[in-house]
Amino acid sequence: MDLSLDKTDRKILDIVSADARISITELARQVALSKTPVLARLKRLEKQGVIRGYSAQIDPVRLGLDHVAFVEVKLSDTREKALSAFNAAVVAVPEIEECHMIAGAFDYLLKVRTRDMTRYRIVLGERISSMPHVAHTATHVAMQAVKDGGFVT
Repeated sequence: MDLSLDKTDRKILDIVSADARISITELARQVALSKTPVLARLKRLEKQGVIRGYSAQIDPVRLGLDHVAFVEVKLSDTREKALSAFNAAVVAVPEIEECHMIAGAFDYLLKVRTRDMTRYRIVLGERISSMPHVAHTATHVAMQAVKDGGFVT
């Protein structure tokens, strides 16, 4: 689906992705338009689904959630019903921050965030390993986040 975003749309996206609380007046000033067309562009981007919503960026480290593990998951069955069951189970585990289906040597890559290794072992042993159709997991523990999050238009 080609949305035909112009330079101004992309600039609006850059600005609101960095500061979703920016006022329409300030946003209009930064993109050199009046408030009415800027507001119309924002509404269009929201309606098109380009802007899915607005949220606060919480620092998980300040909440004591600084243990990050990436988990490779290999399933015993990759038919659609099995994938759907696994996907539904993933959504129910709050410690799984991200889940991506992968084309390669394993089926899924999970980003799991916990307070420490002890809690991670519990999540892995009691939640992830018991998910539908999980045949094998392999864990990679992150030592440092060099770049984490953020989207560039």
